[in-house]
Amino acid sequence: MIRKADIGDLKKIQELINFYAKQDKMLPRSLNELYENIRDYFVYEKDGEITGCCALHVTWEDLAEIKSLAVSEAKQKHRIGSELVKAAFEDAKRLKVKRVFALTYVPVFFEKFGFKKVEHSELPHKIWSECIKCVKFPDCEETALVRDV
Repeated sequence: MIRKADIGDLKKIQELINFYAKQDKMLPRSLNELYENIRDYFVYEKDGEITGCCALHVTWEDLAEIKSLAVSEAKQKHRIGSELVKAAFEDAKRLKVKRVFALTYVPVFFEKFGFKKVEHSELPHKIWSECIKCVKFPDCEETALVRDV
């Protein structure tokens, strides 16, 4: 049910992400950005329908970010988000990444997986290259969390 994304999935991934972005619950993603980062993405698919997505983006030799975690409203509370996070962690282990972080508006979800809140300043400056392009920069309201792999 969870697999790596392919080109045919990207419009549905964008739809899932931007549905929540319009509600100010996550940041939007352009199709261009999704195409450039397709190898980072996992999808949850059942009966030909994609109802969840998540990315693991490596930012440095020992650090990766879980980002763009979204599950359709109709499939919330079915553990799809949990399964996607587990898939991202397995990928982090395979890649030998030592720490994973998330920037989120829903920290309680990530805390269930052992993530701990940190100040944004505790994350390396390298990760902020994407943040500079954000419409909310420099007034980021997302919570930073990290977990060792």
